[in-house]
Amino acid sequence: MAGTVEQALIAPRYLAGGGDSGWVTVPLHRACGWSYGHDPLMPRVILASPDQQAQLRIDPDPDDPWWTIRHARDAHQPGWAATFGARTPVEIIAAFTDALTDPAKPAAPATDPYAPLREAGWDTPRHLYGLASPDGITCVEHLGTAGRDMWTVDTTVIENPTIWRAHFTGTTPTHLITAFTRSLAEKTPVARDPSRIPGFARDRMSVSTHRAPAADLASALERRVSALAAWHTAPAAAAPAPHVPPPRRTR
Repeated sequence: MAGTVEQALIAPRYLAGGGDSGWVTVPLHRACGWSYGHDPLMPRVILASPDQQAQLRIDPDPDDPWWTIRHARDAHQPGWAATFGARTPVEIIAAFTDALTDPAKPAAPATDPYAPLREAGWDTPRHLYGLASPDGITCVEHLGTAGRDMWTVDTTVIENPTIWRAHFTGTTPTHLITAFTRSLAEKTPVARDPSRIPGFARDRMSVSTHRAPAADLASALERRVSALAAWHTAPAAAAPAPHVPPPRRTR
């Protein structure tokens, strides 16, 4: 059909594979003002926030996490770090970075990262201290004691090695981890090129195909960048005009 492209919709989303890293990096640079300063001859990406407090690094090392986000200690919070494996879907990582750069939440209140999972029907099997997806493939745990704690996300099927892992230091703001778990638990499938459907756990995922307008697919990233840019440049609500007392009458 002219003007359309076949697209695969994969569920659960945590089995969809990594996707295009530009879904995260391009909006950070173009909409949020993160600068890049990496060696073009090296296969890695480094982005830094405008205040130089946060850094995102993508380093394609098969033995280590591909994605690392670090935030320096400041007057409001201790330093923290988050890492994501190469096959972590970019849509789920983007939920984390969108929350990190949300200009409306510079000091968001603490939240419960387990809450979105419970609402989606995740529960606690015997061997786990956290919550597992209904199919048992992805597990989220909060381990350790205060000051030495860590959040871990593990996506594994029995007949295969671990597909991807994510880790958050215990000092990571909980509203950021909650944004990640909310996206993780979403039942909406994610789109992928049909020729790039992951080969792992094919029998554990649902794949449907449909044809979508090619123009819509080509402009999806631009629409995302524009939406985030507008979000970041929205003018603050106008402050009420100060009360000016009427002039005093004199004789």
